[in-house]
Amino acid sequence: MATTENLSLRERATKPRPAFRLVPLLEPRQKVGETRRIAVYAASLGLAALLSVLLLAVSGVPPSDLGTEIAATAFSSPRALGSVLAQMAPLVVAGLATAIAFRANFWNIGLEGQMILGAICATAIAIFDIGPEALRLPLMMLAACAGGMGWIAGPAYLRQKLGVSEVITTLLLNYVAFNLLLHLLYGGWKDPVSSFPHSEQYEAVERLPQLGWQTLTWALPFAGILAAALWWILSASRLGYLLDLLSANRDMARAVGVPVAGLSLAAILASGAVAGLTGFVISAGIEGRMTQDFHVGYLFNGVLIAFLGRNHPLGVVIAAFFMAVLVQVGQSLQVFFGTPFSLVRLTQAIFIICVAGSEFFLTYRMNFRSAS
Repeated sequence: MATTENLSLRERATKPRPAFRLVPLLEPRQKVGETRRIAVYAASLGLAALLSVLLLAVSGVPPSDLGTEIAATAFSSPRALGSVLAQMAPLVVAGLATAIAFRANFWNIGLEGQMILGAICATAIAIFDIGPEALRLPLMMLAACAGGMGWIAGPAYLRQKLGVSEVITTLLLNYVAFNLLLHLLYGGWKDPVSSFPHSEQYEAVERLPQLGWQTLTWALPFAGILAAALWWILSASRLGYLLDLLSANRDMARAVGVPVAGLSLAAILASGAVAGLTGFVISAGIEGRMTQDFHVGYLFNGVLIAFLGRNHPLGVVIAAFFMAVLVQVGQSLQVFFGTPFSLVRLTQAIFIICVAGSEFFLTYRMNFRSAS
């Protein structure tokens, strides 16, 4: 017995120990717990915040002043909070539009073009007084949905039938939509009163009503209702389950009888419809008319919100509030500290990179030890 124990100790002593590897081996994770997932996301957001603070500090914005500016811009008064919530409403709708497409594995980079077509179709209802006044707003909403769906239908067809990348087609259509917008606003749809390149002011029945607190309109409750409806569809309905299966493994979904082509097309068109509603929310709920630059920045913000919210409607709402605060603070930094707009955009890009990179640590486990 003693001899056997001595032999075992001798084998352990002579067995090579695992050596440290500078380049780790990547091992796919079979399962990721919710605690780890939350911890990784929190760490990625913390790293992005730290890098952003350091970047702004180098550019001349001290961290102490930055904290004061955030508190003063977003939370110092009801007016400040109202401005953040007003900015949040279209960001929620834009994030939902992007999240729907991403969950269908469709990279919708044409959000701004679909917003423009949605606003154009809604404005056409207002300019030409189509329908009775009591139904004017619902008609504008439906027209905005139709405009967004029509603008994304082409890229959806080209991808499914010809395999053309939707990144290229949706992106290029943004420029077509923008030039169409300029053609209208510098042409027949120019404001007849001021002759400025924006549409005439909507009538009262063509605007989303005021909530009665600060400058908020029904754009914010509308965005909340839309988020709740999409949460139920994506999380509690059979359609949402099939869409998750499609997103996880397209071949398996097809093998078990899921109508892959039809389901993908439905999700893509829904993304375009919600993107069109974003244009409606801005035009009828904030601007009161269609302007030539209402869509600027929403593509970038929509992608960031969808990433931060992990393509979940509730996450999108939370990320949209965070983004609204960031937008308000960015505008304040430009005014009071002379921070370039490009630097504000760079901080947003840092958050995208960090959150997207966090997915790597959820997918793989890094092993720094191996037998020598």
